[in-house]
Amino acid sequence: MTTIQVRIDEQTKKASSKILAELGLDLSSAIKVYLKQVIATKGIPFSLLTKNGFTQAEEALILQASREAKQGKNISPGMKTAAQVIDYLHAKK
Repeated sequence: MTTIQVRIDEQTKKASSKILAELGLDLSSAIKVYLKQVIATKGIPFSLLTKNGFTQAEEALILQASREAKQGKNISPGMKTAAQVIDYLHAKK
């Protein structure tokens, strides 16, 4: 066995320990589970999200689309029926 030391603020430790205790885990056990999952998935076993709740790639696409919309680029006309949507998409080819 080896020991890992991690520096975190007291509030993070208290809040996470409380949640983990409700799940029947202590902090050490939860970190062991996390590290085992890193090995099993060969990466971080969950999505890293921005403050807006998106992955970095999703947020980049949303911001790009927003910039383009403000510039009047890639704007489709209003459509009311599925047939209009299909016709529009076929015309774009």
